[in-house]
Amino acid sequence: MAYFLKKTKNKKGTYLQIYESYYDPERKGGAHRSYKPIGYVHELQANGIEDPISVFGEEVQKLNQEYKKKKQSEKERQISEESPEKLLGYFPLKNLNDSLGCKKYLDLMQTATNFRFNIFDMMAALIYARVVCPCSKLKTYLEVIPKLFERHDFSLDQIYSGLGYIGSEYEKIIEIFNHQVALKYPFDTSHSYFDCTNFYFEIDKEDDFRLKGPSKENKKEPIVGMGLLLDADQIPIGMKLYPGNESEKPVIRDIIDDLKQRSHISGRTIQIADKGLNCFNNILHALKTGDGYIFSKSVKTLPETEKTWVLLENDYTDVKNKKGEVLYRIKDCVDDFSYTYTDDNGHKKTLKLTEKRIVTFNPKLAEKQRYEINRQVEKAQKLRSCEAKKAEYGDSSKYVTFVPADKKGKKTTGKIKVEMNEKAIENAKKLAGYNMIITSETRMEASEIYAAYHNLWRIEESFRIMKSQLDARPVYMQKQETITGHFLICYLSVLLTRLLQIHTLKDEYGTEEIFDFIRDFRVARIADRKYINLTRSSSFIKDLSSLTGLPLTSYFLGNEDINKMLSHRF
Repeated sequence: MAYFLKKTKNKKGTYLQIYESYYDPERKGGAHRSYKPIGYVHELQANGIEDPISVFGEEVQKLNQEYKKKKQSEKERQISEESPEKLLGYFPLKNLNDSLGCKKYLDLMQTATNFRFNIFDMMAALIYARVVCPCSKLKTYLEVIPKLFERHDFSLDQIYSGLGYIGSEYEKIIEIFNHQVALKYPFDTSHSYFDCTNFYFEIDKEDDFRLKGPSKENKKEPIVGMGLLLDADQIPIGMKLYPGNESEKPVIRDIIDDLKQRSHISGRTIQIADKGLNCFNNILHALKTGDGYIFSKSVKTLPETEKTWVLLENDYTDVKNKKGEVLYRIKDCVDDFSYTYTDDNGHKKTLKLTEKRIVTFNPKLAEKQRYEINRQVEKAQKLRSCEAKKAEYGDSSKYVTFVPADKKGKKTTGKIKVEMNEKAIENAKKLAGYNMIITSETRMEASEIYAAYHNLWRIEESFRIMKSQLDARPVYMQKQETITGHFLICYLSVLLTRLLQIHTLKDEYGTEEIFDFIRDFRVARIADRKYINLTRSSSFIKDLSSLTGLPLTSYFLGNEDINKMLSHRF
């Protein structure tokens, strides 16, 4: 390719143009085309250019010199601004996301906005970026999204605008996903698991949404609470965000009522939650709506008669492993239990409910708890001997008694005297290893109730995925809508991961293995349509390759191979 000055003579005079030569693939040879029209020589002279041919001849020389420099720089091996490495491990989640068919409904929602980018595509890109490399929105935009195999065309400002929009409509979006998931993987709402957590924000001043409250991580910063609901297969089916200073106990009622209304669920559901959500109002609400409940209850807060029953050795059945070792002991009873509550008019009332109560004793848990009790007692004894302040005791304060005493040791209103509470220590050690479950399901077998409650660990794992694998915390966004949009992206990431884990992979692999694959599977471009696979071999990638029939273990991959991965359907 080269530039030259073309001089065309006609009746009006000599006309100047800069032409470029190039290779024409259709002719399979060289060709010419106009690069820049200049004008007639006499007109250019009239405009003050004395020697147009010489002036534009110099311009042609500069163009040719620049072109030679460009060609030379292309021949030299240099680091490209765009990395040849592409992240591809998100493709199973993309397969599931595309197969659900939520895009058409999000596109319809978007018609009521003036966005000039596609909301679903932006949301999908943020989900895939979060699972492969969780980081801030700025870093996601600059470093992660460009490495996704598919190209995405939106600005950073559009990402923030889109997050605010999906945050303001997060309940509708979850409803859309639930509707589409149910068509392909019907939900099992015979049991539903519920729990709450919170996320801290590194800010000093509170606002209407980020407020100080009891943090799960003992943080002093303002927090936002999240309630999460799973179906019997541990698939997420509902999420609710609430201000950090609000109690989590009413959230279970709100989210279950909202889910039933939006999803038209009319059947009976057994609500399963830990002791943090066990209160009479939640129990009464479940019964009023025709639902059941399985809650845990602290044995330490039981009346003395119930504690005596827990500690009685009779009626316990040992559950052993294959080696004959006792995993846990279990017993149950059905009886009427009294609940005292305050009605809407402020009057105290008592109501009796027929419940089944299951108590278990775990030897390993007992050993662990007794060790912790001894550690706290030892701490309290050391603090007592050095006359530490009451505020320094912390959790160990439950094993001491603070008594006002004078210099002679007599009880008075003066100096505080610290005494070890031997009775509290003895009671704590007696109850170590015991757990209680209460339920409305009096006809269910104790082992079945225990197994159902034991699956509550899945919801705790979902929170752990959000906080650890997806780095949902700390959160640096300011507006409530964008904060909610951020958590919606995390929620949908967990949803797609669970669908892959539970339904596609038949729950045969843990989340660690799945995320290791998602983050490690990557390719590097070595030619226009040719790539090499940079991923280390593993049993998971071999099994996934066998399940899908995709060349996940091949070293060389073509565009058609990668397109098969991105368009695969489970």
